Amino acid sequence: MPSYDRPFIDSLPKAELHLHIEGTLEPELKLALARRNGVDIGQSTVEQVRATYDFTDLTSFLAVYYPAMEVLVTEQDFHDLAMAYFERAAADGVVRAEIFFDPQAHTSRGVPFASVVDGLWSAVQEARGLGVEAALIMCFLRDHSVKSAEETLATSLPYRDRILGVGLDSDERGNPPEKFAAVFDAAKQAGYRLTMHCDIDQEQSIANIATVLHRIGVERIDHGTNILEDGSLVAEAKERGIGFTCCPLSNSFVTEQMKGQEITDLLRQGLKVSVASDDPAYFGGYVGDNLEALAIAQELSREEVVQLARNSLEISWADPQRVDAWVAQLEEIAAR
Repeated sequence: MPSYDRPFIDSLPKAELHLHIEGTLEPELKLALARRNGVDIGQSTVEQVRATYDFTDLTSFLAVYYPAMEVLVTEQDFHDLAMAYFERAAADGVVRAEIFFDPQAHTSRGVPFASVVDGLWSAVQEARGLGVEAALIMCFLRDHSVKSAEETLATSLPYRDRILGVGLDSDERGNPPEKFAAVFDAAKQAGYRLTMHCDIDQEQSIANIATVLHRIGVERIDHGTNILEDGSLVAEAKERGIGFTCCPLSNSFVTEQMKGQEITDLLRQGLKVSVASDDPAYFGGYVGDNLEALAIAQELSREEVVQLARNSLEISWADPQRVDAWVAQLEEIAAR
């Protein structure tokens, strides 16, 4: 039996670094927002809404995911969405949350950029009362055009003090990272931190990981466990302290073993691997659930669970003094 339990996992201060805020839209909230905004979603009960959260791969997931966002219309909607997540995160011991948001998914249907950012930002400020320090990471949709990404970047600049970094998500097929290299160059020049999705088992996975390391120059890779296919890239990522934000439960929807062995291998080789929940309303669990599922499946030791939490704090983009304080708190709890 392991020398820890779920209350121990939840007691550990941790950072969640791979969380799509739109992916926290639980069926109950979706239905409530649809009614509030007069949006016809074709379902009238929570059970009917939940039944639509059905998919078998990344493509079918996205076909469900983006239409669900139509209920997000006003600044208040984005505030309520984020606060519902922050309350769940606080219960899981999250002290730092760097949340992704997809402005193109909203501006493309007429929602003002300001409504998205202002709503999320007001929740970021309110989350401090829950003990959660939060930040926003703006993602570009890789299956949209480069021009759209450029326009989104330009639109974001007046909000630079509210947006910490940029990422790249959505369907990776036919949309390699080099497609957006110039956009990320411009984002870096504007002062944004850089991360990027390298989804599991995609076409040209290793080539894409090499590109994000060498051409894009990211600080973190979201998912990215395919890096194990190239030992030289593993060694480079370890030397550079590249962070990996892995999501076991969402992985389990596209692979039988949630990439648990790969996550564990990276952890045991000393890479900065962390665990997060991706789109928890769709994949069945928040960060505590992900940590617990991985720990059980891989029979992780108490020390390895603590290391995953420590990694998440150390690869966060929080102020170093805040990180040091959280790590000290972590070590104190782990030593009890």
